Amino acid sequence: MGVPNIARGSVYKPLVRSALASREASGEAGLDEGLIELVNVRVSQINGCAACLDAHVPAARKAGVSQDRLDMLPAWREIAAYTDEERAALRLAEALTRLEDVAEREAAQEAAAEVFTGEQLTAIEWTIVLINAFNRVSIASRHRVRLDD
Repeated sequence: MGVPNIARGSVYKPLVRSALASREASGEAGLDEGLIELVNVRVSQINGCAACLDAHVPAARKAGVSQDRLDMLPAWREIAAYTDEERAALRLAEALTRLEDVAEREAAQEAAAEVFTGEQLTAIEWTIVLINAFNRVSIASRHRVRLDD
């Protein structure tokens, strides 16, 4: 019977191309790489995706996000070190990952629209949608992470 086409990448490769296009659109919209990586890390924390955390935590550090800010990311609402833009993006990331609270989702989108241009907001939403997709692919595929002790 052979290997299914999906396993060979007929679906995964276009997902990767979408992520690359989203990353490019974020840059063209003037969004900071560190902001995008904070969103990727926060969504991956919520979803418990070790493989995506393994990729995006180092990417966030490379983009200039300090280890202290990464360590405190789950408590971002309580820490003054996050900018208004980061707070809006993180709130939106949480609302679009945990979809059950419609009122919060709408409030998060409205709050983000106050600090981002339409192009930036769309780019952030695509970042959130795509990292959620990658989280689910990695979790369903049982991608493993090996930590150095």
